[in-house]
Amino acid sequence: MEEEGIEESNVRLLGSSVSGGGGGSWRWVDGSEVDSESPPWSLLGDEEVREGYGNVRRRLIKRPKRVDSFDVEAMEIAGSHGHHNKDVSTWRTIALAFQTLGVVYGDMGTSPLYVFSDVFSKVPITSEVDVLGALSLVIYTIALIPLTKYVFVVLKANDNGEGGTFALYSLICRYANVNLLPNRQTADEHISSFKLRLPTPELERALYIKEKLEHNFSLKIALLLLVLMGTSMIIGDGILTPAISVMSAVSGLQGRIPGFGTDALVITSIVILVGLFSIQRFGTAKVGFSFAPALSLWFFSLATIGMYNLLKYNITVVKAVNPAYIYLFFNKNGFKAWSALGGCVLCITGAEAMFADLGHFSVPSIQIAFTSVVFPCLLLAYMGQAAYLIKHPDSSGTIFYDSVPEGLFWPVFVLATIAAIIASQAMISASFSCVKQAMALGCFPRLKIIHTSRKLMGQIYIPVINYFLMVMCIVVVAVFRSTTKIANAYGIAEVGVMIVSTTLVTLVMLLIWQTNLFLALSFPLVFGAIELIYLSAVLSKITEGGWLPLAFASVFLCIMYTWNYGSVLKYQSEVRGKISMDLMLELGSTLGTVRVPGIGLLYNELVQGIPSVFGQFLLDLPAIHSTLVFVCIKYVPIPVVPQEERFLFRRVCPKDYHMFRCIARYGYKDIRKEDHHAFEQLLVESLEKFLRREALDLALESSINETEIDSVSMRSRDEDNVHDFDGIEGLKIPLMQDQTGPSTSRTPPIPELPASSMSADEDPSLEYELSALVEATDSGFTYLLGHGDVRAKKNSWFLKKLIINYFYSFLRRNCRGGAATMRVPHMNVIQVEMTYMV
Repeated sequence: MEEEGIEESNVRLLGSSVSGGGGGSWRWVDGSEVDSESPPWSLLGDEEVREGYGNVRRRLIKRPKRVDSFDVEAMEIAGSHGHHNKDVSTWRTIALAFQTLGVVYGDMGTSPLYVFSDVFSKVPITSEVDVLGALSLVIYTIALIPLTKYVFVVLKANDNGEGGTFALYSLICRYANVNLLPNRQTADEHISSFKLRLPTPELERALYIKEKLEHNFSLKIALLLLVLMGTSMIIGDGILTPAISVMSAVSGLQGRIPGFGTDALVITSIVILVGLFSIQRFGTAKVGFSFAPALSLWFFSLATIGMYNLLKYNITVVKAVNPAYIYLFFNKNGFKAWSALGGCVLCITGAEAMFADLGHFSVPSIQIAFTSVVFPCLLLAYMGQAAYLIKHPDSSGTIFYDSVPEGLFWPVFVLATIAAIIASQAMISASFSCVKQAMALGCFPRLKIIHTSRKLMGQIYIPVINYFLMVMCIVVVAVFRSTTKIANAYGIAEVGVMIVSTTLVTLVMLLIWQTNLFLALSFPLVFGAIELIYLSAVLSKITEGGWLPLAFASVFLCIMYTWNYGSVLKYQSEVRGKISMDLMLELGSTLGTVRVPGIGLLYNELVQGIPSVFGQFLLDLPAIHSTLVFVCIKYVPIPVVPQEERFLFRRVCPKDYHMFRCIARYGYKDIRKEDHHAFEQLLVESLEKFLRREALDLALESSINETEIDSVSMRSRDEDNVHDFDGIEGLKIPLMQDQTGPSTSRTPPIPELPASSMSADEDPSLEYELSALVEATDSGFTYLLGHGDVRAKKNSWFLKKLIINYFYSFLRRNCRGGAATMRVPHMNVIQVEMTYMV
């Protein structure tokens, strides 16, 4: 074995095999829990052999003799690719649109509280141009970024209903093999959810980009880092948004309640934050329906107050829709106007949640809510404040509450406080979605996930992330004790995520949509230029607190890249350490030990070859099971893999070895609800189907080959007869005859296949294998787990030793894995600890 192979091993026997049987409560195999229902395993019923299956088998007969050609030999336990989700009803879409008000748009909806006060803290109001210019900036910022970019373009770049930077990365990985983990197979492209586009006139350009991405390792690293950076900023925003929203809401009590000072502000904010994060376990749907009525009333209040101010003070501010006022604003104020962009960008904070939270809802629901409620209400609110400022320019610091009619102050204050608290919900939900996607694509340590919705798989709750965000929010509030420095940082992460999404969507346009080159380049030129201008303005506040989101993003970026880097090195080490097939054949069907009744499920990450951990089991255990299945749980870059297309089976070694490989394929949005008894039953049923179809297919192939040989010899004799007696007339014989008419063809009909060939059940070897499988099943299942660790070699460079030996090792020790991940009783588990040198 190579030097990079097994360095040391230690077998720990956790228990013996017990008989699998009986039912149990449903749980996810990865250790997450659920309070909802999912399709029962019985849905995976007997299906007919897929059309064209015989052609696949014919390719197997002609393949080169390569034992481990899994991509070719894989046989799917599936009947068809049919996987159609039911259309969501209109009422369901409206209900989801209502929920989005409480989950997605809270942050953006509370921006009228502070946008103009921050803008005019940089630019004093000296004329009408200042007010109209700022209003025009706000109008076009909202119209261009959230409305035009996200609602009409970015939301369409979803990955089968899933949004966020990782969804875009998954979409790109599906069309170009840029994933650093080398476990992609040709068979994955046959999953119906892949939905690859057909060739178009722009295909040559797309293929050129695809080739560049696949063959340039630096571009792969750059793309991954870009995605990780965007995801890290979203999670960082999930820390800052609750902190600033709650503190801003509670700070309104200062000056209104005697003795309510800074200490009281901090304590009250912490109490509210604890309560906010504590209700996350009830799920997005329940939280959304609880928050949505309050936000609906809030948006209605914004629109009503704005309309009141427009009609009372100055309705002519609607002329700010003329973008010329933006030019006049910059021409008049110069550098101060550029500095004011840092306040203007606050009107679109939370816009990225429209895409990141897409997995919790649907594209139509988010579009309907924004275009019919959020956008018009925000425009009326900002126009009303602008109309008030023209008449009362000295109120710029407290514009929102000053513009509220006197009799409505306290009701609006209470509603604004509730809305500001709710605003943090958008980024909390977005953080959960991003972490789950990162886990599925191998970029985040495995954590416990709880699915909180019976109907929507995207609605999840991750306890560890929830408590981490809560603790960090409390730390931020307790340390800074003021909203000023947090406000200076507010927007940096948001603009950074927008730039990342613009870059990825442009790549999607060129590679996947194959959009016209002019239109594809117009997207980054327009929106990228706007976002870069805003980024330059907010980056000027780094020394004033802007470093905070960058620090949070850097921490998460290091965690995700370290996990991905270590996982790739571990996988590559396992590939290099695979057991030679020649060695397996030399050992014989007994594998050089004793075969005892039972089924051994050896979990590993390899999609091809026999893992080196199996060699350790053979060396250290006194016996091995009569039936062995190498199980690989693999994520493919799509949101959902249809259940009937979940499994791939193949035979490993000759029949008398009774060794098989099973690959369970999951999308990054898939839920894995499998009690180990149910999984065992499903695996045995699938394996039985595989054996029957394999025997049937081999029998059919053998009969067809014999028939073709007979037909060729008979056709040759007939052709000689035709040539001798019919001359040219023989060429006029039709290829197919009318079955009702007299037969004029001299070609004899193809003989029927023998009955023994058509019935696979009559194959003696099949009957023997099925009986052996039943006997092994009755003896019970044992889970053979390889707990692999990686260590850097002594001659490795220092940074690699630091990352692998300390950071990655720490993450592996503290993430979920092994028996905890699969919810398997300890008495059913045998675990081998191994160390790979990389």
